Amino acid sequence: MRTYSELITIPTFEERFNYLKLDGRIAEETFGFDRWMNQRFYHSSEWKRIRDQVIVRDLGCDLAFEGCEIGRGIIIHHINPVVLKDLAELNPEIYNPDYLVCTSHRTHNAIHYGDRSLLPPTVIQRSRNDTCP
Repeated sequence: MRTYSELITIPTFEERFNYLKLDGRIAEETFGFDRWMNQRFYHSSEWKRIRDQVIVRDLGCDLAFEGCEIGRGIIIHHINPVVLKDLAELNPEIYNPDYLVCTSHRTHNAIHYGDRSLLPPTVIQRSRNDTCP
């Protein structure tokens, strides 16, 4: 089982992505006609409270990587995919911040589909006089 505690020890954005990527394995089963359970969960007051805590903890940064601020449209990603049974039984792990991390929409899709081309472009750290010969 992957954890946030382990994720934040990984030094680069690319390595964090590799740690989280699912290569198209979204979940053991899809929600189909039970999507109402998924929607009920994501609109609950408890989820909204945990979501806000995770955003503050991660400073709104993509994969909690400093300098990769998301701005609008933050998605809270379940590090370990949620399945129908988790929602039906309200498994406490779906609310555990150690299994959650902030992502942008692009990064979230890249994690689920294993498509690196969806990742935001790498920001080059600039320094004073770095363009001078």
